[in-house]
Amino acid sequence: MFVASDTVSEHKSEDGAIHVIERRCKLDIDAPRLLKKIAGVDYVYFVQKNSLNRRERTLHIEAYNETFSNRVIINEHCSYTVHPDNEDWTCFEQSASLDIKSFFGFESTVEKIAMKQYTSNIKKGKEIIEYYLKQLEEEGITFVPRWTPPVTCKSESSTSHPRRPVSPAINIPESATKEGLSNKEILNTSSSPSEPTAGTPDDKLDADYIKRYLGDLTPMQESCLIRLRQWLQETHKGKIPKDEHILRFLRARDFNIDKAREILCQSLTWRKQHQVDYILDTWNPPQVLQDYYAGGWHHHDKDGRPLYVLRLGQMDTKGLVRALGEEALLRYVLSINEEGLRRCEENTKVFGRPISSWTCLVDLEGLNMRHLWRPGVKALLRIIEVVEANYPETLGRLLILRAPRVFPVLWTLVSPFIDDNTRKKFLIYAGNDYQGPGGLLDYIDKEIIPDFLGGECMCEVPEGGLVPKSLYRTAEELENEDIKLWTETIYQSASVFKGAPHEVLIQIVDASSVITWDFDVCKGDIVFNIFHSKRAPQPPKKDSLGAHSITSPGGNNVQLIDKVWQLGRDYSMVESPLICKEGESVQGSHVTRWPGFYILQWKFHSMPACATTNLPRVDDVLASLQVSSHKCKVMYYTEVIGSEDFRGSMTSLESSHSGFSQLSAATTSSSQSHSSSMISR
Repeated sequence: MFVASDTVSEHKSEDGAIHVIERRCKLDIDAPRLLKKIAGVDYVYFVQKNSLNRRERTLHIEAYNETFSNRVIINEHCSYTVHPDNEDWTCFEQSASLDIKSFFGFESTVEKIAMKQYTSNIKKGKEIIEYYLKQLEEEGITFVPRWTPPVTCKSESSTSHPRRPVSPAINIPESATKEGLSNKEILNTSSSPSEPTAGTPDDKLDADYIKRYLGDLTPMQESCLIRLRQWLQETHKGKIPKDEHILRFLRARDFNIDKAREILCQSLTWRKQHQVDYILDTWNPPQVLQDYYAGGWHHHDKDGRPLYVLRLGQMDTKGLVRALGEEALLRYVLSINEEGLRRCEENTKVFGRPISSWTCLVDLEGLNMRHLWRPGVKALLRIIEVVEANYPETLGRLLILRAPRVFPVLWTLVSPFIDDNTRKKFLIYAGNDYQGPGGLLDYIDKEIIPDFLGGECMCEVPEGGLVPKSLYRTAEELENEDIKLWTETIYQSASVFKGAPHEVLIQIVDASSVITWDFDVCKGDIVFNIFHSKRAPQPPKKDSLGAHSITSPGGNNVQLIDKVWQLGRDYSMVESPLICKEGESVQGSHVTRWPGFYILQWKFHSMPACATTNLPRVDDVLASLQVSSHKCKVMYYTEVIGSEDFRGSMTSLESSHSGFSQLSAATTSSSQSHSSSMISR
C-alpha cells in the first residue's frame, strides 16, 4: 500500500516535451508481522523514475528497491507507447525481476509474498487507470490534444493542427487477463473478428460414469476434461492418469486447460522421477516413524471422505528431523497422500458416489515454541509446497482443534505457502470450542470421535512423544541417507562425460522383441543412440587411465563399444540419433529386427562445430579427463518385453524398421521411416 513519497529530482525540457521526475516512495507491504519484526522494518522504500516524452508519445517508468538492496534486488520497468499500426491504440508492456540473495533464512517466504504482491499490484494498477479515466469523463474531458511545440509569434499565420481526440480506453475483459494474455496481445487482436472457440469434442463421457465417479460437471467442464485427456494420450504414451486425477488439476486452475496442463505435466514428471506411483508397494517407513509420528487414518467423516488424524502437538518434530532427515519425512507424507487417494477410490465404490478428497483433523494440544525450531519449520514449508503442487484439490476439509496461543505465529509462517482455495477449507477451533455447536459433530459422527478428544472411539494413532537422542543422526549420515532414499528406485543414474558416453548392453534372443526405455536428462544435453552388433562387446576395462573407469558420486559411467570398432563393420546404427535437452523426459520403444546385442548409448552433445571434428586419440583421452566442465547426468530405466505383451503403438509391431517420432515441433521425423518409437516430452 502506498503511504507517501518525496520528490528526489525533477527535470523539464525548455519546450515542455520531456518531463522526468524521480520519487522516493514509502510502501506498507502486506507481510506477516513476525517477518517484519525479524527484518526490523515497518515500511520499505522504492525509488521510482517517470520519463514522459510528449514528442515521442512515450511514458517509461522504472522502479527499484532501496530497502534491503544488498539482500533483495527488485527491478521493474513499464512503458506506454503508441501502437505502430494504429496510433489510436496504446501499448502497455511491463517486466520485473526479483533476485533474493539472502533474507534471514526466509527466502522462500519473501519470494511467495513478493509474487503475491506483484500480482495484486498489476490488478490494482488497472483499477487506478480506470478510476482516473472516469474522473476525466465526469469533468467533461473526452479528448486531449496531441502535444505540439510552443507557438511563437512568427508562426501565428501557420496552419494550426486540428486537435486529435484521444481514443477511448479499451475495455479488457477480466477473462482475458485470467487466461494470461498480455495487454499487448489483447490490443493486437482487438480489431480482428473473434475466432470461434473450440467446440466440444464429439465423444462425450457417459452420464452414469460422470455421476458415479466424477460428480456434477457442466458441459464446458466435461469438454475440458476430454480435451486434456486427449492431449495426454497423444503426448504421454501409456502413462495417462485417471480422469479423477486430471479433474483435480482442472479444478485447481478453474478449468483453464493451459494452466492445468502445465502443472499436471510438471507433476507427472515429478511422480516419475521419484517413483511416487510405487511408493506404497516399495517403501517401508523406518521404525522411528511408525513409533513417533503421531498420525494415522481413522474411519471417515459424514460425507464419506477418509479421515486422517494428526496429533501435531504431541509430535517431536525436532527429534524426527534429527533422526530421519527432511527427505524421509517428505517421503512419508507422500505415502500418506498416496494412501489417501487409494482410500478415496475405495470409498467411491463403497458409498456409490464420487469421493475425491479426504478430511484431515489436526489436534494441536501440546504445541509450543519448540515446534518452531527453524529446521523443522523449513521441512514443514517444503512438505506443504510439494503437496500443494502435486495433490491439488485432494483436501476436502481441515479441522484444527485446540489451537494454543502460539498457533498464530506458526500460521503466520505457513499460510503464505497455502493456496487461497485450500485455506477456505480450514476450520480452526481454540480450546474446547470444537465440542459446541458448529464443532466436530457437524462433520464427524459421534461414534467415531477419538477418545483423546472426548469421544468413545479408540484411536490407534501413535501418541508421539520425544524421540530418543540415541537415534539422532549426524549431518553426514543424513545426507548419505537422503541420496540413498531417492536413488533406490528402478531407475539408475549415469554420468556422461565429453569423450566418455554411458552405454547399456541388452541381449536379444527372439527377434521382434521390444526394447523400451524411459529416461530423464537431469543435467546437460545428450545424444541418444541405439546400436546393434552380432558379437558381444568386451567387458569394461578397469584401467585407471581409460575412459571405461570414469565414475562419479552421482552415478556410474560404462563404455562398451571398443575404440577399434568401426561403425558399419563391427556394429550398426538402428535408430537415428536423438538430441535431448536438459530437463527433457523421454519414453520410447524399438522393435528388434535381429537377435544379437543391442547397445543403448547416451553421449555428450557437443556444439555443431565440435561434433564434426575427429579428435586424435590423445586429445580424446584428454577430453575424457576434463570431466568437471563437460558432464551430463541421466536417470534411466530399460526393459525388454515380448511383442505379445507389449501395450504400445501397434505400428511399431507391424514394422521391421523404425525411426524416432518426436513431438517437438523443432524436429521432423523422416517420412520414409515407419514409426516404432514413442517419445513424449
